[in-house]
Amino acid sequence: MEKKLNDLIDKALSRRKFLAGAGTATASALIVGCSSSSPAPTPTPTPTPTPLDVPDNDILNFALNLEYLEAEFYLYAATGHGLSTADALTGAGTTIVPPNIAAVPWANSTYAQYANEIAQDELNHVRLIQSAITANSGTPVPRPALDLTFFAPLAVAAGITTTPTFNPFDGTNDFLIGAFVFEDVGVTAYSGAAPLLTNNNILSAAAGIQAVEAYHAAEIRTLIVGTSIATNDQTYIAIANKVSALRGMLGGGNETALSVSSIVAADPTNAIAFHRTTDQVLHIVYGAAGGAGLGKGGFFPNGLNGKISVTAS
Repeated sequence: MEKKLNDLIDKALSRRKFLAGAGTATASALIVGCSSSSPAPTPTPTPTPTPLDVPDNDILNFALNLEYLEAEFYLYAATGHGLSTADALTGAGTTIVPPNIAAVPWANSTYAQYANEIAQDELNHVRLIQSAITANSGTPVPRPALDLTFFAPLAVAAGITTTPTFNPFDGTNDFLIGAFVFEDVGVTAYSGAAPLLTNNNILSAAAGIQAVEAYHAAEIRTLIVGTSIATNDQTYIAIANKVSALRGMLGGGNETALSVSSIVAADPTNAIAFHRTTDQVLHIVYGAAGGAGLGKGGFFPNGLNGKISVTAS
Protein backbone atom coordinates (compact mmCIF):
# COMPACT_ATOMS: atom_id res chain seq x y z
CA MET A 1 0.00 0.00 0.00
CA GLU A 2 1.17 3.49 -0.76
CA LYS A 3 1.69 5.93 2.10
CA LYS A 4 -0.56 8.94 2.40
CA LEU A 5 -1.18 12.36 3.85
CA ASN A 6 -3.80 15.08 4.07
CA ASP A 7 -4.67 18.48 5.59
CA LEU A 8 -7.45 20.95 6.49
CA ILE A 9 -11.10 22.12 6.96
CA ASP A 10 -13.22 24.50 9.08
CA LYS A 11 -14.48 26.53 12.01
CA ALA A 12 -17.41 28.84 12.28
CA LEU A 13 -16.81 32.57 12.27
CA SER A 14 -18.60 35.79 11.67
CA ARG A 15 -17.59 38.67 9.42
CA ARG A 16 -16.32 40.58 12.42
CA LYS A 17 -14.21 37.79 13.87
CA PHE A 18 -12.43 36.72 10.71
CA LEU A 19 -9.38 38.92 11.17
CA ALA A 20 -7.30 36.61 13.33
CA GLY A 21 -4.74 36.27 10.56
CA ALA A 22 -4.75 40.04 10.14
CA GLY A 23 -3.96 40.53 13.78
CA THR A 24 -7.12 41.29 15.75
CA ALA A 25 -6.80 41.05 19.49
CA THR A 26 -10.23 39.47 19.86
CA ALA A 27 -9.43 36.49 17.63
CA SER A 28 -6.05 36.12 19.28
CA ALA A 29 -7.67 35.82 22.70
CA LEU A 30 -10.21 33.29 21.41
CA ILE A 31 -7.72 30.99 19.73
CA VAL A 32 -4.81 31.21 22.15
CA GLY A 33 -7.13 30.80 25.09
CA CYS A 34 -5.95 33.98 26.77
CA SER A 35 -8.27 34.71 29.63
CA SER A 36 -8.99 37.77 31.62
CA SER A 37 -11.37 38.48 34.41
CA SER A 38 -14.69 40.01 33.49
CA PRO A 39 -14.56 43.76 34.06
CA ALA A 40 -16.41 45.07 37.07
CA PRO A 41 -19.78 46.58 36.27
CA THR A 42 -19.54 50.27 35.45
CA PRO A 43 -22.17 52.86 34.71
CA THR A 44 -20.87 53.20 31.15
CA PRO A 45 -20.05 49.87 29.43
CA THR A 46 -16.68 49.69 27.71
CA PRO A 47 -17.35 50.06 23.98
CA THR A 48 -16.51 47.13 21.73
CA PRO A 49 -13.31 47.83 19.76
CA THR A 50 -13.92 48.46 16.09
CA PRO A 51 -12.45 45.57 14.05
CA LEU A 52 -9.63 46.37 11.67
CA ASP A 53 -10.64 46.62 8.06
CA VAL A 54 -8.87 44.31 5.64
CA PRO A 55 -8.75 45.70 2.10
CA ASP A 56 -10.08 43.42 -0.61
CA ASN A 57 -6.69 43.27 -2.31
CA ASP A 58 -5.02 42.00 0.86
CA ILE A 59 -7.59 39.22 1.08
CA LEU A 60 -7.15 38.43 -2.60
CA ASN A 61 -3.37 38.27 -2.26
CA PHE A 62 -3.78 35.89 0.69
CA ALA A 63 -5.95 33.68 -1.52
CA LEU A 64 -3.46 34.03 -4.38
CA ASN A 65 -0.71 32.51 -2.24
CA LEU A 66 -2.90 29.45 -1.65
CA GLU A 67 -3.79 29.21 -5.34
CA TYR A 68 -0.09 29.29 -6.23
CA LEU A 69 0.41 26.32 -3.90
CA GLU A 70 -2.47 24.35 -5.38
CA ALA A 71 -1.52 25.18 -8.96
CA GLU A 72 2.08 24.06 -8.42
CA PHE A 73 0.96 20.80 -6.83
CA TYR A 74 -1.47 19.88 -9.59
CA LEU A 75 0.71 21.04 -12.45
CA TYR A 76 3.64 18.96 -11.21
CA ALA A 77 1.32 15.98 -10.72
CA ALA A 78 -0.19 16.32 -14.18
CA THR A 79 2.81 17.45 -16.23
CA GLY A 80 5.97 17.19 -14.14
CA HIS A 81 6.40 20.98 -14.38
CA GLY A 82 5.16 23.95 -12.37
CA LEU A 83 3.91 27.44 -13.20
CA SER A 84 5.43 29.34 -16.08
CA THR A 85 7.60 32.37 -15.36
CA ALA A 86 4.82 34.61 -16.66
CA ASP A 87 2.21 33.10 -14.33
CA ALA A 88 4.50 33.10 -11.30
CA LEU A 89 5.24 36.84 -11.86
CA THR A 90 8.49 38.75 -11.51
CA GLY A 91 10.27 38.10 -8.23
CA ALA A 92 8.75 34.65 -7.73
CA GLY A 93 10.33 32.31 -5.22
CA THR A 94 11.47 28.82 -6.10
CA THR A 95 9.50 25.63 -5.56
CA ILE A 96 11.21 22.74 -3.80
CA VAL A 97 10.08 19.40 -5.23
CA PRO A 98 10.97 15.75 -4.54
CA PRO A 99 14.07 14.48 -6.40
CA ASN A 100 13.53 13.28 -9.97
CA ILE A 101 9.98 14.58 -9.97
CA ALA A 102 7.82 13.70 -12.95
CA ALA A 103 4.13 13.45 -13.67
CA VAL A 104 2.36 10.92 -11.47
CA PRO A 105 2.41 7.38 -12.96
CA TRP A 106 -1.36 7.14 -13.20
CA ALA A 107 -3.25 3.91 -12.66
CA ASN A 108 -5.25 4.73 -15.80
CA SER A 109 -5.96 7.58 -18.21
CA THR A 110 -9.11 8.65 -16.34
CA TYR A 111 -7.10 9.70 -13.30
CA ALA A 112 -4.73 11.59 -15.57
CA GLN A 113 -7.70 13.42 -17.05
CA TYR A 114 -8.94 14.37 -13.58
CA ALA A 115 -5.53 15.74 -12.64
CA ASN A 116 -5.15 17.71 -15.86
CA GLU A 117 -8.58 19.29 -15.45
CA ILE A 118 -7.94 20.35 -11.85
CA ALA A 119 -4.47 21.64 -12.75
CA GLN A 120 -5.98 23.86 -15.43
CA ASP A 121 -8.68 25.06 -13.01
CA GLU A 122 -6.08 26.05 -10.42
CA LEU A 123 -3.96 27.79 -13.03
CA ASN A 124 -7.04 29.71 -14.15
CA HIS A 125 -7.72 30.69 -10.53
CA VAL A 126 -4.21 32.12 -10.26
CA ARG A 127 -4.76 34.17 -13.40
CA LEU A 128 -8.24 35.30 -12.35
CA ILE A 129 -7.13 36.53 -8.92
CA GLN A 130 -4.12 38.30 -10.40
CA SER A 131 -6.43 40.07 -12.86
CA ALA A 132 -8.94 40.94 -10.14
CA ILE A 133 -6.25 42.56 -8.00
CA THR A 134 -4.94 44.54 -10.94
CA ALA A 135 -8.45 45.65 -11.90
CA ASN A 136 -8.96 46.77 -8.29
CA SER A 137 -5.91 49.08 -8.56
CA GLY A 138 -3.67 46.68 -6.66
CA THR A 139 -0.51 44.68 -7.28
CA PRO A 140 -0.70 40.88 -7.20
CA VAL A 141 2.10 39.29 -5.20
CA PRO A 142 4.44 36.89 -7.00
CA ARG A 143 4.54 33.21 -6.17
CA PRO A 144 6.28 32.75 -2.81
CA ALA A 145 8.90 30.09 -2.18
CA LEU A 146 7.06 26.76 -1.89
CA ASP A 147 8.06 23.35 -0.55
CA LEU A 148 6.19 20.38 -2.01
CA THR A 149 8.36 17.96 0.01
CA PHE A 150 6.60 19.07 3.20
CA PHE A 151 4.03 16.30 2.71
CA ALA A 152 6.63 13.86 4.07
CA PRO A 153 7.03 15.29 7.60
CA LEU A 154 3.28 15.96 7.74
CA ALA A 155 2.68 12.27 7.09
CA VAL A 156 4.88 11.42 10.06
CA ALA A 157 3.07 13.95 12.25
CA ALA A 158 -0.27 12.43 11.22
CA GLY A 159 0.90 8.93 12.13
CA ILE A 160 0.69 7.74 8.52
CA THR A 161 4.37 6.87 8.20
CA THR A 162 7.19 6.55 10.72
CA THR A 163 9.80 8.12 8.47
CA PRO A 164 9.46 11.16 6.17
CA THR A 165 9.09 9.20 2.95
CA PHE A 166 5.58 10.06 1.78
CA ASN A 167 5.53 11.52 -1.73
CA PRO A 168 2.19 12.52 -3.34
CA PHE A 169 3.75 12.12 -6.78
CA ASP A 170 4.60 8.44 -6.31
CA GLY A 171 1.27 7.07 -7.50
CA THR A 172 -2.44 7.62 -7.97
CA ASN A 173 -3.48 6.97 -4.38
CA ASP A 174 -0.67 9.11 -3.00
CA PHE A 175 -1.83 11.91 -5.29
CA LEU A 176 -5.44 11.59 -4.07
CA ILE A 177 -4.35 12.04 -0.46
CA GLY A 178 -2.22 15.07 -1.34
CA ALA A 179 -5.12 16.57 -3.28
CA PHE A 180 -7.47 15.89 -0.36
CA VAL A 181 -5.23 18.16 1.72
CA PHE A 182 -5.48 21.17 -0.55
CA GLU A 183 -9.07 21.08 -1.74
CA ASP A 184 -10.59 21.09 1.73
CA VAL A 185 -8.26 23.95 2.63
CA GLY A 186 -9.46 25.96 -0.33
CA VAL A 187 -13.14 25.47 0.44
CA THR A 188 -12.87 26.48 4.10
CA ALA A 189 -10.53 29.40 3.41
CA TYR A 190 -12.87 30.92 0.81
CA SER A 191 -15.87 30.39 3.11
CA GLY A 192 -14.08 32.37 5.78
CA ALA A 193 -12.80 35.13 3.52
CA ALA A 194 -15.94 35.86 1.53
CA PRO A 195 -17.77 37.87 4.23
CA LEU A 196 -14.88 40.34 4.39
CA LEU A 197 -14.96 41.29 0.73
CA THR A 198 -16.66 44.61 0.01
CA ASN A 199 -16.56 44.69 -3.80
CA ASN A 200 -19.56 42.74 -5.08
CA ASN A 201 -17.83 41.74 -8.32
CA ILE A 202 -14.88 40.35 -6.38
CA LEU A 203 -17.21 38.60 -3.94
CA SER A 204 -19.05 36.97 -6.85
CA ALA A 205 -15.79 35.73 -8.34
CA ALA A 206 -14.63 34.41 -4.96
CA ALA A 207 -17.89 32.53 -4.52
CA GLY A 208 -17.42 31.00 -7.96
CA ILE A 209 -13.88 29.89 -7.10
CA GLN A 210 -15.07 28.38 -3.83
CA ALA A 211 -17.74 26.43 -5.71
CA VAL A 212 -15.10 24.94 -8.01
CA GLU A 213 -12.88 24.08 -5.03
CA ALA A 214 -15.87 22.33 -3.49
CA TYR A 215 -16.43 20.36 -6.71
CA HIS A 216 -12.77 19.34 -6.59
CA ALA A 217 -13.00 18.38 -2.92
CA ALA A 218 -16.06 16.20 -3.56
CA GLU A 219 -14.38 14.63 -6.57
CA ILE A 220 -11.27 13.71 -4.59
CA ARG A 221 -13.30 12.41 -1.65
CA THR A 222 -15.41 10.31 -4.01
CA LEU A 223 -12.33 8.82 -5.67
CA ILE A 224 -10.81 7.89 -2.30
CA VAL A 225 -14.06 6.25 -1.21
CA GLY A 226 -14.46 4.58 -4.61
CA THR A 227 -10.99 3.07 -4.37
CA SER A 228 -11.83 1.70 -0.94
CA ILE A 229 -15.08 0.17 -2.18
CA ALA A 230 -13.50 -1.31 -5.31
CA THR A 231 -10.72 -2.97 -3.35
CA ASN A 232 -12.74 -3.70 -0.21
CA ASP A 233 -9.94 -1.98 1.66
CA GLN A 234 -10.50 1.10 3.84
CA THR A 235 -6.82 1.88 4.21
CA TYR A 236 -7.05 5.17 2.31
CA ILE A 237 -10.15 6.30 4.16
CA ALA A 238 -8.31 5.69 7.42
CA ILE A 239 -5.31 7.63 6.12
CA ALA A 240 -7.47 10.57 5.05
CA ASN A 241 -9.06 10.68 8.48
CA LYS A 242 -5.63 10.75 10.13
CA VAL A 243 -4.89 13.81 8.05
CA SER A 244 -8.18 15.38 9.11
CA ALA A 245 -7.23 14.84 12.73
CA LEU A 246 -3.86 16.49 12.15
CA ARG A 247 -5.25 19.54 10.42
CA GLY A 248 -7.90 19.86 13.10
CA MET A 249 -5.09 19.97 15.67
CA LEU A 250 -3.10 22.51 13.65
CA GLY A 251 -5.89 24.77 12.50
CA GLY A 252 -8.88 24.12 14.70
CA GLY A 253 -12.35 23.59 13.41
CA ASN A 254 -14.80 20.75 13.21
CA GLU A 255 -13.47 18.05 10.92
CA THR A 256 -15.87 15.87 8.95
CA ALA A 257 -14.73 12.25 8.76
CA LEU A 258 -14.47 10.62 5.35
CA SER A 259 -16.55 7.46 5.08
CA VAL A 260 -18.37 5.29 2.58
CA SER A 261 -21.67 6.69 3.82
CA SER A 262 -20.88 10.39 3.53
CA ILE A 263 -18.30 12.35 1.53
CA VAL A 264 -19.72 15.84 2.06
CA ALA A 265 -17.73 17.98 4.48
CA ALA A 266 -20.52 20.09 5.93
CA ASP A 267 -22.03 21.28 9.17
CA PRO A 268 -24.52 18.49 9.97
CA THR A 269 -27.03 20.97 11.40
CA ASN A 270 -27.20 23.54 8.62
CA ALA A 271 -25.48 21.65 5.79
CA ILE A 272 -23.09 24.51 5.04
CA ALA A 273 -19.36 24.39 4.43
CA PHE A 274 -17.15 25.02 7.42
CA HIS A 275 -15.06 28.20 7.64
CA ARG A 276 -11.48 28.83 8.65
CA THR A 277 -9.89 32.11 9.58
CA THR A 278 -6.72 33.30 7.92
CA ASP A 279 -4.91 32.55 11.18
CA GLN A 280 -6.11 28.95 11.18
CA VAL A 281 -5.15 28.50 7.54
CA LEU A 282 -1.68 29.91 8.23
CA HIS A 283 -1.13 27.42 11.05
CA ILE A 284 -2.04 24.56 8.73
CA VAL A 285 0.10 25.55 5.75
CA TYR A 286 2.99 26.47 8.06
CA GLY A 287 2.59 23.10 9.81
CA ALA A 288 2.52 24.45 13.35
CA ALA A 289 -0.12 24.59 16.06
CA GLY A 290 -1.12 27.69 18.04
CA GLY A 291 1.36 30.46 18.59
CA ALA A 292 1.55 34.13 17.69
CA GLY A 293 4.18 35.56 15.39
CA LEU A 294 4.58 32.50 13.16
CA GLY A 295 5.54 33.83 9.73
CA LYS A 296 6.93 30.91 7.77
CA GLY A 297 7.33 27.17 7.62
CA GLY A 298 5.79 24.07 6.12
CA PHE A 299 4.67 24.55 2.53
CA PHE A 300 5.84 28.19 2.69
CA PRO A 301 9.48 28.11 3.91
CA ASN A 302 9.83 31.89 3.63
CA GLY A 303 6.22 32.72 4.44
CA LEU A 304 3.35 33.99 2.34
CA ASN A 305 3.74 37.11 0.26
CA GLY A 306 1.48 40.02 1.13
CA LYS A 307 0.19 41.64 4.31
CA ILE A 308 -1.60 38.59 5.73
CA SER A 309 1.28 36.26 6.50
CA VAL A 310 1.95 36.14 10.27
CA THR A 311 -0.18 34.37 12.86
CA ALA A 312 -1.84 36.39 15.60
CA SER A 313 -2.12 33.48 18.00
